[in-house]
Amino acid sequence: MTAGAALAGPDGALRCPWALSTEDYVSYHDEEWGRPVHGDDALFERISLEAFQSGLSWITILRRRPGFRAAFAGFHIEKVAAFTDEDRARLLADPGIIRNRAKVDATLANARVLADWPEGELDDLVWSHAPDPADRPAPRTLADVPAITPESTALSKALKKRGLRFVGPTTAYALMQACGLVDDHLETCVARSAR
Repeated sequence: MTAGAALAGPDGALRCPWALSTEDYVSYHDEEWGRPVHGDDALFERISLEAFQSGLSWITILRRRPGFRAAFAGFHIEKVAAFTDEDRARLLADPGIIRNRAKVDATLANARVLADWPEGELDDLVWSHAPDPADRPAPRTLADVPAITPESTALSKALKKRGLRFVGPTTAYALMQACGLVDDHLETCVARSAR
């Protein structure tokens, strides 16, 4: 067996190996990861969660996602942009999220920046960095999946230039993977063919 190749899950279907480490990952992998995500609020949520994930395992964020959604008003940009100092204090005391001061502050600051953008502008900006799928062969193993690409570096620069924080090239690439701008499901993965 090739290291990092797709593995058979409990149902016998081949999946990306990371998807089989917990039950939570199986449904996230099969139903969400790599599927196109559109809408400013939806993309703000993904940008925020990817920032909170920085330095942590994604499963930590995935399991706390309901808590994040409750704490951050469903990631509605306008609502989060209106958060007060009292809201910030509440977030920093909330055990249902990751209470990292820099990440909380970045999420609040990003919402305030995005609240000034015309509707659809975040969606347009993010998706303008999607590479042509024809230029990206399906990865055969995890070793074929990059952590950073020229497109994620360009997206990171574009977001930072517009005032967003915690959006480095690695975070931008994770966003691209999660939101379907790229399809990094392995070549034989059942989720790749279901897309």
